[in-house]
Amino acid sequence: MAVVADREGFDDPSAEVLTEAAAAFGLLASSARLHIMWALSQGESDVTRLAERVGGALPAVSQHLTKLKLAGLVRARREGRRQVYVVDDPDIVTVVRLMVGQLAARAPEASAPVVRLHRTGA
Repeated sequence: MAVVADREGFDDPSAEVLTEAAAAFGLLASSARLHIMWALSQGESDVTRLAERVGGALPAVSQHLTKLKLAGLVRARREGRRQVYVVDDPDIVTVVRLMVGQLAARAPEASAPVVRLHRTGA
């Protein structure tokens, strides 16, 4: 299969790379897993603290962490009786922080016209 270059000279990624990226984005399409990744982008944590922070049930957060771990997005290490989780891919931290940060920055601007409409009775 030939690699196709666009007008700016960038080569299209291989099908394998696109498949891997789609799988990573698919995992992050869950708001719960995205919240976990956001929390872990701030620093390592165990499952109990993550569950408290993201407002999820301990078994559900544990299952999400297992999926993220199997995908290679997070890793765990044992500290005594607990597992401590950390993001295993610094580039994923960059993507998560960029996407969530941009959307959070736009949130007040996006809702401002709606608030004005409600005040005017329109």
